[in-house]
Amino acid sequence: MNRLAIFLVLLITSTGMSFASGQVSQKEKEVLLDLYQSTNGAEWNVSWDLDSPVDTWKGVEVQDGHVVGITLFMNNLKGVLPESLGKLKHLTNFNLAFNNITGVLPKDIVKLENLKVFRLEMNRIKGGIPSEIGQLKHLEVFSMFNNFLTGPIPESFGELKNLKELNLSSNNLKGIIPRSIGNLEKLETLGLFENSLEGEIPAEIGNLGKLKELVLANNQLGGEIPTEFGQLASLQILQLQNNRFNSFTGLKTMDTKQFLVLDTDDKSLNPRFNDIQFDRTRMADTKFEDDENNE
Repeated sequence: MNRLAIFLVLLITSTGMSFASGQVSQKEKEVLLDLYQSTNGAEWNVSWDLDSPVDTWKGVEVQDGHVVGITLFMNNLKGVLPESLGKLKHLTNFNLAFNNITGVLPKDIVKLENLKVFRLEMNRIKGGIPSEIGQLKHLEVFSMFNNFLTGPIPESFGELKNLKELNLSSNNLKGIIPRSIGNLEKLETLGLFENSLEGEIPAEIGNLGKLKELVLANNQLGGEIPTEFGQLASLQILQLQNNRFNSFTGLKTMDTKQFLVLDTDDKSLNPRFNDIQFDRTRMADTKFEDDENNE
């Protein structure tokens, strides 16, 4: 057997052993260990046995020797997210919702080029959303409702052509709703409830033909409701109450029979609340008290 053949046999054998044992590269394992240490892993509801193969660790999904998923929903994570998260180039699903994570978003999360789902709702994260968020071209879900996010909604969200759910409700975001949001032709849910957003609703929102839920209540939005809302044929849930609109004429172009929920400050529009189950993606109105001074 020549040296090339021997090398190939060894390569196949060693690779197979690595995948079979659920191991990943030392580089990726170190990122997981960073996450464990920085969020007080020893105190998680279900912790990791660091001596066991990585693919046996709760919430860690491994494929072809790479970490592709981290799901630690409601697992008592306390602390900050490590900057090294950006090294998990194969990560597609990241769900650390309903924990007690503080600090700011690592700037290198925008390097997670394969990411599809990003869920950090119901934590205590402050600071801004990275302006380069539009680099995550495969992103389908970005949900961070009920945190302490500040600053504007990045214009680059409009570059995420695969986005289906964008939920930033119950934060401290300011500024306008970017017109670029109207580029998100696959968007089904847009939640911006309970922030400090101002200005008019962009007419481009009317381009979102697949939009089912639009929740803009409890902001400082003003002006008129765009007549382009009449194009939102898929919309079932619309909440606009507690803003500063001076006209609701734009809603007259809509078929109110299409709504499961319709709530505005113009009660002549006959608010509707059909018998449905309000889920956490929409009615995120129980904001955490900032009893630790935003840390």
